[in-house]
Amino acid sequence: MLEALLTGKQKALREEVRRYVKSVPKQLLLDMDADKIRYPREYVTGLAKKKLLGLRFSPEYGGRGLKWVDEIIALEEIGVLGMSLGCLFSLVSIVGEALDVFGTEQQKKKYLGPLLKGQIFCAEALTEPRGGSDFFGATTTAVKKGDYYILNGQKRFVVGAEGADIFLVYARTEGAAGKSISAFVVERDMGVEAKYIYGLLGTRGGGAGRLVFKNTRVPGENLILGLNRGADVFNQMMIPERMTSAAGAVGLARAALELATKYSDKRKAFGRKIREFEGVSFRIADSITKLDAASTLVYGAAVTVDAMGSTGYSRRLVSEAKRFATEAAWEIINNAMQVVGGIGYTNVYPLEKMLRDARLSIIWTGTSEIMNLIIQHEYYRETLAPADKVRNVEEDAQEAHAIDEKIYE
Repeated sequence: MLEALLTGKQKALREEVRRYVKSVPKQLLLDMDADKIRYPREYVTGLAKKKLLGLRFSPEYGGRGLKWVDEIIALEEIGVLGMSLGCLFSLVSIVGEALDVFGTEQQKKKYLGPLLKGQIFCAEALTEPRGGSDFFGATTTAVKKGDYYILNGQKRFVVGAEGADIFLVYARTEGAAGKSISAFVVERDMGVEAKYIYGLLGTRGGGAGRLVFKNTRVPGENLILGLNRGADVFNQMMIPERMTSAAGAVGLARAALELATKYSDKRKAFGRKIREFEGVSFRIADSITKLDAASTLVYGAAVTVDAMGSTGYSRRLVSEAKRFATEAAWEIINNAMQVVGGIGYTNVYPLEKMLRDARLSIIWTGTSEIMNLIIQHEYYRETLAPADKVRNVEEDAQEAHAIDEKIYE
């Protein structure tokens, strides 16, 4: 994050999170990557003890009442630990968003407060075996029976499938064709089965798996916002999902860049430090520029969400930040590995793990292609809307009024 953008309080928060990050045992990271640990509850409870979970939420429930511009600062620091621990930090922010924005007071007291205190653990169940990006194509159903909804179906790639106590679940309900999706808080003890835990290329240790709902009985009071309002919940939820992905990716990329920079100042070839060769130093320069651009775009998106909430314009900037930051992280980590060379491809350095972790960030919470769809759609909508406040540059051409030459069909 650019220093000039930070206030004194934000710098203090950054130092506080850095101290916690330094305290995380190396062995935890190694055991998670080796799939020896699949859901590190002690890590989440450690964050809770420091009141670092759900920073944006009200102190009434255990948060700090901060803003997105504060949370992304914390997330960048958490990001240096890798995608799994960054995700587990973010899940409280993501699921907590639905409860904070749309939840009833009863739901907030029952679930949001305990989440922020590290007493229960959460996950989001959105993606289905038939597809992830087609939200309205969900086939998991919720049928009302008296005071309960009976859920049947499956969700996959759920981080926390093995360790979470509650799940934010989207299911098809009765209503208008194509739009009949509702959101529920489903407790594991209501009848949720973690059927399959995935072996992943990277981002290991979060207990990602497939959930099965078989006649799962969920009380009607666990419906979020209202019947068939799942799309409204989903649109709001895409902001925390993508903001956290972007900010975490910035932290991971920064760690890789710092490692490569220090290495290039030590490593010698042909009697000189390799940083003195343009082939190395220019890769470092490219990475610095990409990192600062990504960090600033993420900051700008956070400021926009804080000021405007969930609007088309803010969703566009969030989508830009997610796409650019995750792709930049992939490129920066690849550059770092190129600088370090063959030894960077081994487990002597953590670059190989960073590379494995980073690849998923370009896919989850919306692929880069889905981000492009949102970006172009919202920009077209903004640009084609009537506007008399800006200069019509089309009129500046010498032959601007040669109407017969402007053929569109």
